[in-house]
Amino acid sequence: MQNFGIYIIGDEILSGKRADQHLVQAIQILKTRGLTLTWAQYLADDAATLSTKFAQSFATPDIVFSFGGIGATPDDYTRQAAAAALNLPIERHTGAVAEIEAQFGEAAYPKRVLMADFPKGADLIPNPVNRVAGFFIGSHYFLPGFPQMAWPMMEWVLDTHYSNLFHEYVVSEAAILVNDAGESQLIDLMNAIVQNHPQTKLFSLPKLGPNKTIELGVKGPLEAVNAAMADIQSGVSAAGFPWQKI
Repeated sequence: MQNFGIYIIGDEILSGKRADQHLVQAIQILKTRGLTLTWAQYLADDAATLSTKFAQSFATPDIVFSFGGIGATPDDYTRQAAAAALNLPIERHTGAVAEIEAQFGEAAYPKRVLMADFPKGADLIPNPVNRVAGFFIGSHYFLPGFPQMAWPMMEWVLDTHYSNLFHEYVVSEAAILVNDAGESQLIDLMNAIVQNHPQTKLFSLPKLGPNKTIELGVKGPLEAVNAAMADIQSGVSAAGFPWQKI
């Protein structure tokens, strides 16, 4: 199963000046195509940190979307950090220049055209809002921080480059609600499920309160989920705790 990751970049997110909207939307964009988000990280506008993180993910086969920091102001470091992570120079992309010129005419110069500077060898992600393109290199896709631009650009990337992955791996999920139990009382059972059903991924979501409950289940291929759930149900019953299907 292909891994998908996202970086959400910006001091304004980490300081609370702006609330992130990208995480929830990225999950939904992937989900509608039968894909799953594997990891997400929030990063500050810091050139060294960005370069280090990008180098780490460039070394993997993950498909990565990065939101933010590709403008032309002094606090935007994403394009330079991506280039540094790959030990590449920055060069002006003629196709990106043409898009900016088509949108802004003479006002493209001298500053807006700076947003056509990408790591050498990068290609364009079209921007349907103002034609200031994002860019991609390898399996990393660099998008603006503005949601109204970034989200259709992410959809374009997936629909254009990865439609072969859509609904390729169908993930099923099932769970029961266990009553009157603490997680510590079910850890041995959980360990047995993890060991005996390696195709599934176990989750345990306790709820505190007067009536303790645990949502206990697994996700994975349907047949494997069914087999694991049968063992979970019998194990919970054997432990003496009442449960109900969700």
